[in-house]
Amino acid sequence: MSVVSDTVLTYLPPKRKTTPSGWLSFNAPCCHHNGHTADTRGRGGLISNPDGGVSYHCFNCGFKASWQPGRNFSHKLRKLLQWMGAPDDIINKVALEVMRENEGVEAKTRIAELPTFNTVPLPDDAIKITDITDFNKFSMAVLEYMAARNLNVDDTDYYWSPSLGYRDRLIIPFYYEGRIVGWTGRSVVPDKKPKYLTEVQPGYVYGLDDQRYSKVFAIVCEGQLDAIHVEGCALGGSEISDQQAMLLNRLQKQIIVVPDRDNAGSKLVERAIELGYSISMPEWREDINDIGDAVDVYGRLYTLHSIAVSAEDSPLKIRLRAKKWFT
Repeated sequence: MSVVSDTVLTYLPPKRKTTPSGWLSFNAPCCHHNGHTADTRGRGGLISNPDGGVSYHCFNCGFKASWQPGRNFSHKLRKLLQWMGAPDDIINKVALEVMRENEGVEAKTRIAELPTFNTVPLPDDAIKITDITDFNKFSMAVLEYMAARNLNVDDTDYYWSPSLGYRDRLIIPFYYEGRIVGWTGRSVVPDKKPKYLTEVQPGYVYGLDDQRYSKVFAIVCEGQLDAIHVEGCALGGSEISDQQAMLLNRLQKQIIVVPDRDNAGSKLVERAIELGYSISMPEWREDINDIGDAVDVYGRLYTLHSIAVSAEDSPLKIRLRAKKWFT
């Protein structure tokens, strides 16, 4: 048994029976939450595994939720427990215990530790975009770039520096627990190399401070500007390190990964499947490569909506969708 299976069994409806194949059947608590009539025919089924894992399936509305040792405490399992009447504090304690056990396994097998980050300064003479008083050709170019990329001054604390080497860059600070722990400077000059000047510490995930408790999911993408558009998180690349995964798991939310539409994005999909995350590849136009492109065409609200409704958990369905997404 495990803390997860013990908790699920504790909050099962009282009227249930065991089938010859080992399933516990009962009136499914999920149906009326998913647009169906309430179940009165015992169409909910739960089976426990010897290793402490559990699998739930509703044979009425099709809702599924499961957990196995070593895996994340999923958003769907959280919803199932809520529908069965489990208090939020109990659910949060179970999720925390799962996270602790998983981190304990990682510490033994991968020697991974939760990352810590030092406070760092921004580039010399950096000032907030809203505090600019010297509207020269460089600062105006940065402001024009923001307008072209649909970036609003109240999205985050954008910065600009008049210093040589930075004056043609939009500077985005990296926050962690309210402190600046890094930054990236994006060139606003077309085709300038390097496009980005970045100071980042190992294991960092952009946007963690913005994932408020009220949010039920966190969108994870590759680039910081894409993350800003949807108030999500950014990996700063197309890989998820063990330390980044630990930080994301601490959010205790459904993680929805949105890959860029390129070869690197296809590798990100496989890593996200391995970690048990949801993946979203919306029905966007074929010329749309990432979230920023989608915002240019559809706007922020529709882009966010399309990501949320396209999130998929099934590895089979994800891989089938990926064949179309990456062609």
